[in-house]
Formats: sequence, structure tokens, C-alpha cells
Amino acid sequence: MTAHTPTHPRPKKKSRRGKILIVTVIVLAVLLVAADFALAAAGEYQIAQRMREKLQLNEDPSVRINGFPFMLQAVRGDYKHVRIEASGVPIKNEQQGVDLRDLDIVADLRHTRVELADLLAGNVSKATIDEVDGSIKIKSLDLNRLANQVTPFDKLSIEPDNRVATPTPTDVNAPKTTAAIKLSGQTKVADRVVTLTAYGQIALVSGAIQINIDDIELEDVSLKQIIPQLRQALAIKIDPGTLPFGATPTAVEVESGAFILRGVIKDVPLVQR
Repeated sequence: MTAHTPTHPRPKKKSRRGKILIVTVIVLAVLLVAADFALAAAGEYQIAQRMREKLQLNEDPSVRINGFPFMLQAVRGDYKHVRIEASGVPIKNEQQGVDLRDLDIVADLRHTRVELADLLAGNVSKATIDEVDGSIKIKSLDLNRLANQVTPFDKLSIEPDNRVATPTPTDVNAPKTTAAIKLSGQTKVADRVVTLTAYGQIALVSGAIQINIDDIELEDVSLKQIIPQLRQALAIKIDPGTLPFGATPTAVEVESGAFILRGVIKDVPLVQR
């Protein structure tokens, strides 16, 4: 019998075309995503430039246009969430006695409305924002400087007072205007180094933070007679002025290393007109 050589079926053209189609779709998708990110980066750059001027910063702030795809937001001219962050920001107003040097500023912009062509051209004079949630973080570096204007404190640290249970508010949406604090550090009394821990509250008073100390613990209990003096020295008022975009402070918080002022403002221009 004659042996038959097995024959292999030829690859089907349809299968090959299908693979080419899949590769083409993947390449197009990658190009579209890359283009989307490139457009978003260009928009973020233009906003950073305008915010540097508006907030009077020495460097461009970090700007992030959230949401994907960017192109869909751009077509609508409505960017749902833009976050602006800047660190180490100084604020000085000699007339109002404000001298802060190490602020962190955050602004969450909800529904920034501007045409894409205007955004990419840097022409944002007509741009508006439905709502800005702004915050300023005041860190221990500035607290130490302010405290030293009255009494020579050193290594003052800021922490929430976890001994105090946070009361459940009747209105969960109501801003908190007070917060429990714990301050730790050192000072000098008659050439003696005194280590202390102070407990109290920060309160929002006319847009500023007011520190009120209720209790002070000293490492050397024999020096308890200086507690009233220390309590008065730590009764510090910190007024950073208005928040980003002119928002009025309406809430305060304490986190490890910082006090935070928050406020919301609605229907504002992206830049001053």
C-alpha cells in the first residue's frame, strides 16, 4: 500500500484578518489613551500657570484633572473635579500681623467650566467654577515660630487629643468649629528645660484659629506654679486670612502635625477678572 503524506490545512484567511483587526484595535486604543493623557497634561499645565498667579506662588502648583476620559469632559467644557495642591506657601501681611511660612494649600474645584480651545490657549478669563472646597494646613513649624514670640518654646508638636471622644453631631453635614488638641514640647524657665504636654481645643473665631489650653502636664511636677504662665503663652491666635479663591473658613480639624482650616465657596471665576 502506498503511504499517504499527511497534509496540513492552510491557515484560514479569516483567522489572520481577525488577529490583524484585534491588533489594530489595541493600537488605536493605546493611541487614544495617550492622546487623552497628553491633552489632560496640557490643560493641567495651563491651569497651573493661572493658579500660580492667582495664589501668588513662587512655583507652579500641582494640578490634577480627575476623571477619564478627559476628552469627553473637554467636549462638554465641564471638568468635574480639578485638584490643586501647593506646599511650603508663605503668607505675610504686616498690616494684619500675619506671617506664616510653611502652609499647605489644597483646592478641590467641582465643575470647572471652560471651552477646550480656551483652556489649551491659556485663555481662562471666562472660566467659572460651580464650587471650590479649599483648605489651608498650618504645621508645627509655624506654630513654634508664633509661640516663640511670647515664650521660647522648642519642638512643639501637634496631635489630636484622643482622650476626648468626638461627640456625634446632630447634623452630620454641619462643619466642625472646634477640635480637641494635644501639644507637646519644651520651654526654658530660669535656665531649666521644662518638658510639657498641653491639652485643650482649637476653635474657629472670626475665620482664625484660636488655641485654648485647659490642662498642662509637666515632667517636673515641682514647677506646677508656672502652669498659668504656660497656659497663657499657648493661647495663640493664628489668622491665615481667606482660603483659596476667597473662601471663608467654616471648619477646623486637627491631624498629626497640623491644624487645618476648611471652607467652601460657590460660583467663582477661575481667575480674577
